[in-house]
Amino acid sequence: MVAVRELHELADFGRVCALFQSIWGHGPGEDPISVEMMRAMSHAGNYVAGAFEGDRLVGASVGFFAAGNALHSHVTGATAGRGVGLALKRHQRDWALERGLERITWTYDPLVRRNAYFNLVKLGARPTEYLPRFYGEMADAINGGDESDRVLAVWELSAPHVEALVRGEPYEPPAVDGSAVALAGEGGHPAVRPSDAATVLVAVPEDVERLRRADPGAAKAWRLAVREVLGGLLEAGGRVTGFHDRAYYVVERA
Repeated sequence: MVAVRELHELADFGRVCALFQSIWGHGPGEDPISVEMMRAMSHAGNYVAGAFEGDRLVGASVGFFAAGNALHSHVTGATAGRGVGLALKRHQRDWALERGLERITWTYDPLVRRNAYFNLVKLGARPTEYLPRFYGEMADAINGGDESDRVLAVWELSAPHVEALVRGEPYEPPAVDGSAVALAGEGGHPAVRPSDAATVLVAVPEDVERLRRADPGAAKAWRLAVREVLGGLLEAGGRVTGFHDRAYYVVERA
């Protein structure tokens, strides 16, 4: 069973750095956050928490207070396949609500299907802004030098659909009848299909991390296509309302 608690000790912050290095493959001095920064953030009352299986650290998350009565979750890493990420997010939500916050925000790579599925379907967060090259070039083992496009996810903590998911009720997928596929995958490559439909589907590759290693050109083509289509829809006021068939963003035009 996973137990989540706030962290305050230097030794625990060191364990967090070691965990993050094992997940992202950072080199020395390339950690997404330092022991010193976690110490300062924790002491100032921000969110620094770890997930444990017994005495073993299996996940951690660091966030800070942000504009709009929000907590911004800066970095979260978790061992896959044990429900650790969900346990961390549930703890983070309780922590934020106890402090009167209304939402939690974070950024994620829109090309990573499992993250999109987790954020939209398991949590009920919604991407609201497309951020090209947000972190510059990232040369860790996961990002592999790809351009660091991100979307800003907003988790409205008391939204009815979020509360329903927290209660364990099944995900209610958005209706896609009459929608058009604005970005499809054809033979492993992206295919843009312009459409003026009110609701459109935007595909992402099956496994972009594997694709970066096997075919960097195809991975770059997907990056540019998602930037053009999903980024363009969000910039024009479109709303992402769900993630269809574990493969497509569902976007309603403004």
